[in-house]
Amino acid sequence: MEKKPKRRTRERILETGLRLFNDFGEPNVTTTVIADELNISPGNLYYHFHSKDEIVNALFGDFEREITETLAAPARRAPDVEDMWLFLHLLFEAIWKFRFLYRDLDDLLSRNRLLEVHFKQILAHKVKTAAQLCEGLVASGEMQASAGEIQALATNMACIATYWLPFEYARDPRRREDGSGLGRGVYQVMSMLAPFLQGGSRQLLQQLSKEYVTQ
Repeated sequence: MEKKPKRRTRERILETGLRLFNDFGEPNVTTTVIADELNISPGNLYYHFHSKDEIVNALFGDFEREITETLAAPARRAPDVEDMWLFLHLLFEAIWKFRFLYRDLDDLLSRNRLLEVHFKQILAHKVKTAAQLCEGLVASGEMQASAGEIQALATNMACIATYWLPFEYARDPRRREDGSGLGRGVYQVMSMLAPFLQGGSRQLLQQLSKEYVTQ
């Protein structure tokens, strides 16, 4: 059997940094801790990344690429309720993968200029995509809402998606995070659409959300 090539040290540092940041919070993890976890010298780590901020920035670059692809609204046809449901699941999965960015968001934005600028753009993109999906539902007759209602709805959807993980953590700080709350987050965002949906689309939403209502 062919042996798999060894992962480069840089990739291992990023992979380990992401895991430790997610598990313990970025402020609680140092470059020394990452080096110890990898069983490499601090000098070896420093050769690839001169500071913890450089590791954070590289991980944020990976996150930004993934989230930008997720936020690309479907353009081939008018979206339906299932498209919105799928979009939100993909969005929450990307947020979960890089959850340290959301759990430590205020702290990171206050001291990292790159994140401050780019995260603002991501938030605007979230609102824009949510609005486009809502407009598509209105155009196809599945939803009834004014332009002002759509804008407010899109902003609220982006807000809940952005701060759902800190909310879940605050509800039970001692519970180990396992991603089980993501479905509830999707349901909470989707439930905001319910008053605006028409006929079969509203019934479909109720059907899709059944498993989350009792959680």
